[in-house]
Amino acid sequence: METFDIIFYVFALITVGSAFLVVFSKNVFYAAFGLLFTLFGVAALYVLLHADFLAVTQVLIYVGGILVLLLFGMMLTSKVISVDMKTGTLNTVPALILAAVVFGSLAGVYYATWSRTPAAPATAVTTSRAIGEMLMTAYALPFEVASVILLVTLVGAALTARRGKNP
Repeated sequence: METFDIIFYVFALITVGSAFLVVFSKNVFYAAFGLLFTLFGVAALYVLLHADFLAVTQVLIYVGGILVLLLFGMMLTSKVISVDMKTGTLNTVPALILAAVVFGSLAGVYYATWSRTPAAPATAVTTSRAIGEMLMTAYALPFEVASVILLVTLVGAALTARRGKNP
């Protein structure tokens, strides 16, 4: 077993283990922190696949934006203080049957297709430079329009959240 395989299995184990924490956790805060490790694990798997742009996008958008927003929303909401934030119960037997069916289907597809073809040697090709050049040359106008729309949305959300409060 090569070093690359060991690193892949470590990150896959971290990703799957923290995903199980998200699904089976009874506390919403623990589930959110499990989601943090799941998203970081997926970003690490993107790095191993030489998809550097997707890895950086994963960290910036999902971890840096959505997950932090989720955590701050849970911590700063004044109505959460009196509410017991627990998730509902899970029927484990149907969930285990569904997981076994999905795992069996994926294993069948793997053995039917990918296990018979030899793997090609991986070449380290970065995509960030090409995507960055396209965003700043050919797609500069749509990129800036999207950023202005996101800014207007952010200002509108801040005004809507502030409107109901008296100073």
